Amino acid sequence: MAGHGLGLDGKEPPYLGKGNNVELGEGMCFSNEPMICGYGEFGVRLEDHIYMTDDGPCWFTEPSWSIDDPFNLDG
Repeated sequence: MAGHGLGLDGKEPPYLGKGNNVELGEGMCFSNEPMICGYGEFGVRLEDHIYMTDDGPCWFTEPSWSIDDPFNLDG
């Protein structure tokens, strides 16, 4: 699973992953959860949140695009 819908119940449909054919529409909110794992050693999962507009997806908060600049301080 790459993410899930957000609502009053927290994690809810649509679940974003292989085999899900739900068309995303304006007003829907969902998470994007990339993960890096060293099995048996460590795991890091980021959880970014996105909402759909009539022009496409928008971030609630802009995610980090670089491991060297995790807080996007370099612009």
